[in-house]
Amino acid sequence: MADNAEWEARVKGLLKAELKRRNVSYAQLVDKLAAIGVVDSEPNIRNKLSRGKFTAVFLIQCLEAIGVSSLSLA
Repeated sequence: MADNAEWEARVKGLLKAELKRRNVSYAQLVDKLAAIGVVDSEPNIRNKLSRGKFTAVFLIQCLEAIGVSSLSLA
């Protein structure tokens, strides 16, 4: 079983890959999150993704904001 750091790296990679797949920058993510009522700053988002430490709520908000309707964990 993976330790927490490995899980954090996996989740961070998953979100970054979805952003890259859709050509969404952090600045654009801020705007897309604001459109669904989530207020956050670009530096804060950059730090969250850099550390890989963020809540499941934040992950789902980001995925919803960028239009992800399904996700493969493989």
